[in-house]
Amino acid sequence: MRVSTVRAVNRLTARWAGALPPDGEGTVLSATGVWPLLAFLADGAGGPARGELEEALGMAAGPAADAARELLAGLARIRGVGSAVGLWTRPRVALNDAWAAGLPDAALGRLGADDKANQRLLDAWAAERTGGLIPRMPVAVNEETELVLAAAQAVRTSWLRPFREGGMLPENGPWAGRELVALHRTTGLLDRVGVAGTAAGPLTVLKVLGDTGVDVHLLLGPEDADRGAVLRAGLDVLAGTVTTVPGDRLPLGEPGPGLRVRNVRSTSRDPYLSVSTSPFSLTATHDLTALHEVFGLTTARTGDDALGHFPGVADNPPLFVQEARQAALARFTASGFEAAAVTAFGIAGGSAVPRFPYVVRHVDLDVDRPFGFLCVHRTSRLVLSAGWVRDPVPYVFEEE
Repeated sequence: MRVSTVRAVNRLTARWAGALPPDGEGTVLSATGVWPLLAFLADGAGGPARGELEEALGMAAGPAADAARELLAGLARIRGVGSAVGLWTRPRVALNDAWAAGLPDAALGRLGADDKANQRLLDAWAAERTGGLIPRMPVAVNEETELVLAAAQAVRTSWLRPFREGGMLPENGPWAGRELVALHRTTGLLDRVGVAGTAAGPLTVLKVLGDTGVDVHLLLGPEDADRGAVLRAGLDVLAGTVTTVPGDRLPLGEPGPGLRVRNVRSTSRDPYLSVSTSPFSLTATHDLTALHEVFGLTTARTGDDALGHFPGVADNPPLFVQEARQAALARFTASGFEAAAVTAFGIAGGSAVPRFPYVVRHVDLDVDRPFGFLCVHRTSRLVLSAGWVRDPVPYVFEEE
């Protein structure tokens, strides 16, 4: 994948995160699922709609369409990642064959007269392409829908070092005093954690490595930082625009959110990092037209232009964006991570006492309050999905 494409997609992730309301429920989003569709629409757009889409994409329409094709091909080469594009049209749509041919390996279909049957067809495609993680297409077909353009993405990875399931009882913050399910893990690799100075304040970043080259970065910021600021700060860390101090160079004390660094006596010469965090399972549906300025859809969603906004897509009828939505999911467990997103545009128109001869560095990280995450392809640094965990999982005691 080209560096310029990765930067453009991650830029859209940052724009989207920055547009989230400061307060809100846990959420998950995937700009990687939106960016190629915006690129293909831009390639077929004209007038002001084309310029607005180009601004959202961060590059001109022609190069963006080429980059989208390369991006989708690159995603297909990542183990554990699947992606697909689908296009469905009414028989009366005079589709531009050259534009349709530019959709890589797209499923091409027709929308019939029965919109309930059309919806079942689209829902089945979404479920099949995400392995059942997203069971329904996020847009609804009605009599005004002339064309549906959709992209599906699924990510699955297993941790190189699994967590142990257990519990935690936070002492401070919004989760204080609650008995919660927790995931625990210890490693001798202190550089898996680091602290960065960001615009949102100090940010603790924990990298959890997957066996497919896809990792998850957990982001714990200051208690008063909103979710958009924390996610944007995590993207700055990923881009290398801020300085990060790794765990083996952190000073003693509490150098970052959730962290405690100390010297302890041990039976081994090796330092160690102890992590406690919360598992999560998130689902979200996003109305992209509600954030039309973020995605360059301000003009494209208006239907008062007799010529339409996408002359390169179809000669007739005039087309505008009727609906644009994404359904997304993310799960972080003791053994691994999985995420999926479907984005669609509806176009209308031992017991012995041990000896402790060594003094070693011990880094504790407790992720015991709301935090962010980025699912990242390790080699390219492309963010496949991002999100915010607000609600922990309560620990339920089983009766004897």
